[in-house]
Amino acid sequence: MTKKQPATNCPCGSADYAQCCQPFHDGVAAPTAEKLMRSRYSAYVLGLTDYVQATWHASTRPSPDELTHDAAIKWLGLDVKKCAANGDEATVEFVARSKVGGRAHRLHEVSRFVREDGRWFYVDGVFPE
Repeated sequence: MTKKQPATNCPCGSADYAQCCQPFHDGVAAPTAEKLMRSRYSAYVLGLTDYVQATWHASTRPSPDELTHDAAIKWLGLDVKKCAANGDEATVEFVARSKVGGRAHRLHEVSRFVREDGRWFYVDGVFPE
């Protein structure tokens, strides 16, 4: 008899990790820019810097040594505010909350994404505040 693994909440807040971001972390292409953005947030929380690197568009991708996992950051949650897609381009506005050294932080970003060969990639973002 196979034991069922207990459900683990996905860091992005949508569902159980195994049904939410894990398939994307395991190589399945995210079907929308929002799902890619959520999976990238979860990757930051989990320290999956290779995934973050792989889902960054080649035109703006930082070098691997620029992406490091900072264990001092405690990620507190993600709030997706707005998503808009037009063909192979999309934007996702979100707020990610974290705490570092007892101080609360809030990252408010409008991210740009492009789809190439059926896969979405993060291009860049602006900070509306």
